[in-house]
Amino acid sequence: MALARLSVLHRETFKAVVNQIRGKTIKQRYSQSRSELADPHIGEEPVYKYVGERVRRKQRIFVWGFSYTGALGIPSFVVPDSGRKKPRKYQLNPYRLEMDAKISSAACGYGFTLLSSKTQDLNKVWGMGLNKDSQLGFQSSQRDRSQSYEYVLEPSPVPLPLEKPQKSKVIQVACGRAHSLVLTDAEGVFSLGNNAYGQCGRKIVEDEVYSGSRVIHKVQGFDSRVVQVACGQDHSLFLSETGKVYSCGWGADGQTGLGHHNMTSQPQKLGGDLEGVQVKQVTTYGDCSLAISQEGELFGWGNSEYLQLSAITESTQVNIPRRLPFREMGRVKQVACGGTQVAVLSEDGHVFVWGYGILGKGPNLSESRTPELIPQSLFGGSEHNQDVFVTQIRCGLNHFAAITGQGELFVWGKNLRGCLGVGRQDDQYFPWRVTLPGEVVDVACGVDHMVAIVQSLL
Repeated sequence: MALARLSVLHRETFKAVVNQIRGKTIKQRYSQSRSELADPHIGEEPVYKYVGERVRRKQRIFVWGFSYTGALGIPSFVVPDSGRKKPRKYQLNPYRLEMDAKISSAACGYGFTLLSSKTQDLNKVWGMGLNKDSQLGFQSSQRDRSQSYEYVLEPSPVPLPLEKPQKSKVIQVACGRAHSLVLTDAEGVFSLGNNAYGQCGRKIVEDEVYSGSRVIHKVQGFDSRVVQVACGQDHSLFLSETGKVYSCGWGADGQTGLGHHNMTSQPQKLGGDLEGVQVKQVTTYGDCSLAISQEGELFGWGNSEYLQLSAITESTQVNIPRRLPFREMGRVKQVACGGTQVAVLSEDGHVFVWGYGILGKGPNLSESRTPELIPQSLFGGSEHNQDVFVTQIRCGLNHFAAITGQGELFVWGKNLRGCLGVGRQDDQYFPWRVTLPGEVVDVACGVDHMVAIVQSLL
């Protein structure tokens, strides 16, 4: 194998040296003069050139978890593949999804997935999985374009009503229970799917039929360009360029943060403790919402039945943003919020968790009112390897994911239908590394499936 890696020049030199040595007796080899060894063609070390030295690292997409909704984008997992493959209900290990486009953002909803690319091509967003509420847009077959598909089994382009499609880029996608948001750089935010509670940012239409709908709404009403979007179960959050937070949708648990518990169909700016604060990140997935200020302070509102906001209330609901007084974590860099649990990443790379469920510190810790530090050793750190720090955190409905600076992915939590990708269906009480052939760039967590964006090693 080593010989095959040599350059042509040094391969021929190497062969010549080998033949020369083979033609000598043992005595001659040992009496070889220093002048002969000084020959540049004889004494020169071979140069090894490995495959892929000049090849750019490739980006790949991996999926795992529950497959029968089509959310993994592998048709043969759902429908028999001409007898070659049997349907696979659960994919317990990462499986490579073949995609020609370079994916920059991924989001997992309740049984469906959105992928997007920053390409200037016509196709910028792809959807797969459950589509009963047209959360993947109007998807039809080539034969019958009038018939809508309620399940999309492979990545299919999601058409967007862009005015200048080849000059606009998709920055981010987000998925809720049955609605989706698509953020562009120049044409704003588009919403798709179920709008029964106003979560798509448009007027609620009584008895509206969402199956087979062609409605894609451009969400408006912001003070400046939107730079981030987030979907809760049935509500939406928007972060503007000026650091203001807007919300709409279902507000029964206070998750919209607008000071009431009603439905809101038009994005409204949040006040409370966020008044005058410049926000750099918003997050939600269930019915609790969180935000981080530019100064690294943490704010929360919405559902607190599982102790998510117990630091500032004994109530199970908070309908207006409140600052969470957690000094022990230092400046907050990133936050992730699931259905019952919260994870925070500090600026020094440490992960804190609280709430209810499997929090990552063993089976004896199932709930906490205050942040619990997960030891760095559980992410691969040790006294001999002290440079291991977490750089990103994510949350699904009942599980966590963390990416380290080395590009390794760790998961823990409820392993619903194999969503953790660790090769088994048992719950994971401590962070566990997912085996992937490359450096993990980003990951999206859903209810029972996940998607990872990975860069190859070569």
